Amino acid sequence: MQLTTRGRYAVMAMADLAARQTACCDCGPVCLAEIAERQQLSLSYLEQLFGKLRRAGLVASARGPGGGYRLARSPDAIPIAAVVAAVDEPIHATRCETGSGGCMAGAGVGGGAEKCQTHDLWFELGRQIELFLTGLTLADVVAGRIRGRAVPLPIFDDLAVAAE
Repeated sequence: MQLTTRGRYAVMAMADLAARQTACCDCGPVCLAEIAERQQLSLSYLEQLFGKLRRAGLVASARGPGGGYRLARSPDAIPIAAVVAAVDEPIHATRCETGSGGCMAGAGVGGGAEKCQTHDLWFELGRQIELFLTGLTLADVVAGRIRGRAVPLPIFDDLAVAAE
């Protein structure tokens, strides 16, 4: 499963904004051109993303000279999953949904199609990614508290020990 540029760029830009606000509490709003330059992202693309982030209530904007964007909440109150969802980036590892062309393509209003053999595998992977991103905040990213967050299932720990 791969997250598209919309979700990745939104998280990168929001982490940049959170880092600036954390480092300088009295600083004013940050202009998107600064974020675009630091993160090497397209300014016009960031403008589109920040419109969505503003509508989702994750950032606040100020117009005019000295204007720009600020986080609408503290970085520890903004889960990464909320940033991804705000830019309309669904976290799905399967395309197996009614009307999507996946294994459920034949399912009509009354059902009828069966799930493909791997449907549950990809569905649960998507759910695991969603849970992981929900448990991380912008503050975690800024503070570097990401490594070690992926937790192996106990059964795989037992298998790894047995293999040694």
